[in-house]
Amino acid sequence: MTTTMDPPHDVTDLGLAAEGVRRIEWAEREMPVLRLIRERFALERPLAGLRIGACLHVTTETANLMRTLKAGGADVVLAASNPLSTKDDVAAALVAEYRISVYARRGEDRDTYYAHLNAVADSGPHLTMDDGCDLVSLIHSSRPNQVRDILAGTEETTTGVIRLRAMAADGALGFPVIAVNEAQTKHLFDNRYGTGQSTLDGILRATNILIAGRHVVVAGYGWVGKGIASRMDGHGAHVAVVEVDPVRALEALMDGFQVKTAGDAAAWGELFITATGNVNVFRREHFEAMRDGAIMANSGHFDAELDLDALRALAEGHVREVRENVQEFDLGGKRLNLIAEGRLVNLGAAEGHPAAVMDMSFANQALSAEYVAGHHAELEPRVYIVPEAIDAEVARLKLAALGITLEPMTAEQTAYVASWRHGT
Repeated sequence: MTTTMDPPHDVTDLGLAAEGVRRIEWAEREMPVLRLIRERFALERPLAGLRIGACLHVTTETANLMRTLKAGGADVVLAASNPLSTKDDVAAALVAEYRISVYARRGEDRDTYYAHLNAVADSGPHLTMDDGCDLVSLIHSSRPNQVRDILAGTEETTTGVIRLRAMAADGALGFPVIAVNEAQTKHLFDNRYGTGQSTLDGILRATNILIAGRHVVVAGYGWVGKGIASRMDGHGAHVAVVEVDPVRALEALMDGFQVKTAGDAAAWGELFITATGNVNVFRREHFEAMRDGAIMANSGHFDAELDLDALRALAEGHVREVRENVQEFDLGGKRLNLIAEGRLVNLGAAEGHPAAVMDMSFANQALSAEYVAGHHAELEPRVYIVPEAIDAEVARLKLAALGITLEPMTAEQTAYVASWRHGT
């Protein structure tokens, strides 16, 4: 229930706010770049008068982004982008302590999820901020008259960028969107190091298995897959990669990993992790080939990378929870285990990326919001990459926060790289 003192919201329990504040403040210690941006935003108010509708994972790191946007003068409304990623204490703290509207409950069903997205859309946002393109998709498909009132948006994920580019190619995208995921200070670090560590964290919290010596299959060798494969290899696993792209497959091979088809990997693997952004990567025929006790997890944005309908059909109702966040599917004597219902394992079974990595990702979000607030009139309704100046500024601030100084070029070196006259 919303009181006269609280902004509009739907969260599980406002009584959890104090714990949420403690955890938000702990995460802030690891987010110096975002803190510097928030201090500047509080002085300059570059987002004053704008309403931002956000559909993001409701975590401690996201809370610090919301605080930064509010400091910049924005009226922010937040909904969860994944039912299992919401931290109820964080949602409560954002409402009760930081006076930000939040619509998020951990474990919410599909109807509640879309009711929350509609609540964000009802706020009449000028800017959207998405993690998977669900908010943008909802507005375009169900609220077309609202599209013209939106100045621009930002998108956080690989999956969301894929969907947005498909919309743009179809001529369906009604406003410009900055692909924050494409920033080098996002995908080189968040996708690789953040997802690599947090995926491992989620699997270990859920299962407590030994990684060393285990056969691990990673489906997809983009930046997320590279990070996961690297971390599994570092823990002593034997890693095989499943890829559809020949260049990425060759890269995986030269990085020291086996490259297998999904069919061959199904019989070989013991732990399967999907990170493709596509659907039904492992299907009925693969489940039938997997060995007893195999474990499956997903690090792609949506719970579509594993064919869960086929898995349920094979189990014929013989499904039970064997550990928190682990379901066992009995396929007639062979048991397959699924972590976090096939949703994002790093958020469904753990806390998501480390704050130090999200510091850069959310700095890109904040600065991209500032950029589109000032430049939306110059932009066409298509997908843009983050301006190089923003990427460089995030890297500069991060290095400064870490106490690292770059080597400057001498005048001679500057002249050399600027000239075409120097030969061998």
